[in-house]
Formats: sequence, structure tokens, C-alpha cells
Amino acid sequence: MFSITVRDHMMVAHSFRGAVFGPAQRLHGATFLVDATFRRPELDEDGIVVDIGLATQQLGEVLGELNFRNLDDEPAFEGVNTSTEFLAKVVADRLADRLHGGALGENARGISSIVVTLHESHVAWASYELSL
Repeated sequence: MFSITVRDHMMVAHSFRGAVFGPAQRLHGATFLVDATFRRPELDEDGIVVDIGLATQQLGEVLGELNFRNLDDEPAFEGVNTSTEFLAKVVADRLADRLHGGALGENARGISSIVVTLHESHVAWASYELSL
């Protein structure tokens, strides 16, 4: 399996519901380092997994939709705890939508999975893998 990873970051505000979250039930900020890994079993006809420039651009645009937002105010997330794990899935799903729409180029249709990892800190992160 071949893969490439591109990286960006986002800053959000949010709060959680549930005693398990302790003080994070109050509004707080989070800065996530975000890795998006694109995987495929064989390289395309150009010898690549995906165009790194397009992958970087699309990740930036997806994160731009979330960056500097209070996620508690976003209608798409109403009633949802926007945990790191949940947000990794949101980013992966949105990247997949863009891939299927052709934004990563026609050869990107050979990608078999996208893995998105959100790093909360240097000691904790969460990932979501989406099979295509």
C-alpha cells in the first residue's frame, strides 16, 4: 500500500456535554495539527498516490470551513460532542466528497482510503480511517 500525507492545522472553540468531560464542558479552545493520509494499492500512471499540491489545497479548504469557529454555533454539529475523534471523521468525509467530485484530479479516484489524524498535543491524538 502506498501513501502520502499532507498537514495543516485549525483552531476551534467548543464545549462538551457529559460529566466524563469535566472542565471541558465549559467553552474552550483547541488547536489541532491535522494530517490527511491518502492510500492506494498501486501508484497511478504518473507514479504518484495523489497530487500533493491538490491534496494540500483541499485539506486547507476543508479546515478553512472549521477554522476560527465556535463549533457549538455550527448547525451541522447541533447536539453533537465535537470530540477529536468526531472531527477526524468530519474532515475525512469532507475530503472524500471533494475526491469524488474530482477536486483531487481524475487519477485520485484510485485512492482506497483516507486517514485523518488530529493531534491535540504532542502526547495525544485521534484518527479516523475512511475506506473508499
